[in-house]
Amino acid sequence: AQMNKLGNAAMSIKLTIMDQMAQVAREHGKSLPPLTDDLALLDCGLDSLGIAVLVARLEDRLGLDPFTAAEDAQFPVTVGDFVKAYENGAR
Repeated sequence: AQMNKLGNAAMSIKLTIMDQMAQVAREHGKSLPPLTDDLALLDCGLDSLGIAVLVARLEDRLGLDPFTAAEDAQFPVTVGDFVKAYENGAR
């Protein structure tokens, strides 16, 4: 059951991130391509302001900002890396 809980938690983090990405894109008048794990974050349709808004909202929703929490945090290159940063930070 523990493995299933982790799987569900990870899935809900990913869904929250995708939902927030779509919401920020709408508010900024951008359209998102299909969000796949290997899509470059720079190609996701959000500019740097959009990404900053996204990270701030995710901190409100998920209670963490993995990019300021770790001193050696590398900013993610792909959408999948971005999601993983939150999944790993939530543990």
